[in-house]
Amino acid sequence: MTIARKEVRFTKMHGAGNDYIYLDATGEMPEDLPELSRRMSDPHFGVGSDGLVAVMTSDIADFRMRMFNSDGSEAEMCGNASRCIAKFVYEKGLTDSETVTLETLAGIKVLHLHVREGVVESVTVDMGAPVLEPASVPVQSLDPKLRLAEEDTVDGRTYRITGVSMGNPHGVIFVDEIDDDLVLRQGPLLEVAPIFPAKANIEFAKVLDRSTIEMRVWERGSGETLACGTGACATAVAAALNGLTGREVDVRLRGGTLHIRWDEADGHVFMTGPAAFICDGVFYL
Repeated sequence: MTIARKEVRFTKMHGAGNDYIYLDATGEMPEDLPELSRRMSDPHFGVGSDGLVAVMTSDIADFRMRMFNSDGSEAEMCGNASRCIAKFVYEKGLTDSETVTLETLAGIKVLHLHVREGVVESVTVDMGAPVLEPASVPVQSLDPKLRLAEEDTVDGRTYRITGVSMGNPHGVIFVDEIDDDLVLRQGPLLEVAPIFPAKANIEFAKVLDRSTIEMRVWERGSGETLACGTGACATAVAAALNGLTGREVDVRLRGGTLHIRWDEADGHVFMTGPAAFICDGVFYL
């Protein structure tokens, strides 16, 4: 007797090393996406990734994304994933437009594709305006009008944290040097610190000059990743707010560099960076 196996066809992609599994869900939607993300993201029993992204149809935009971390938790938005979606839908023939609108839990994002000879070389994402009011990030603050750094003590260390939301919560910490102890030991403690009622992505940033920042990130629900697009945007905003840089910077991440511009006219943050295919495959349930 032959037992039928359920199959999930997938594409693995990365944006500056931030790797996700992408599903074309414009037709049939797989069941239980959180569990599927946990299983497929496992590096030993699955494909191995930072999470899973379902590319879907939308009633209000060209496409819709649902994004799940490797622990199965759903995230509001992912900048690196949005760039990969732009490349995915264009090069897979789901659209022929070089401007794509994308519905996310953090609102509709506009993706501008930079195409050369049919290949998407990079993507600029209009990430919208950053959210700085503490209650909306959310980050707890004694001063509801606070827009800069809030102090918090975790594991005996006091940190100056700038809370920024790019559709998901971020805590940006500027340091003289970034090391594994900060990212791998302090990062998970800060992610769940009481100051962040919805948890947060934690960025450790070192300003190299007025237009260059080095950054490592501990992502909520995934751990350290090689890049975080929303985190790079939040860091660029925090650096400008604190007078450390101008409004246009390169953010150097472990997986590559993202160019971030915080437009002074409309207040929107624009992120430009790469997107790349890794492989196509079939996952057996």
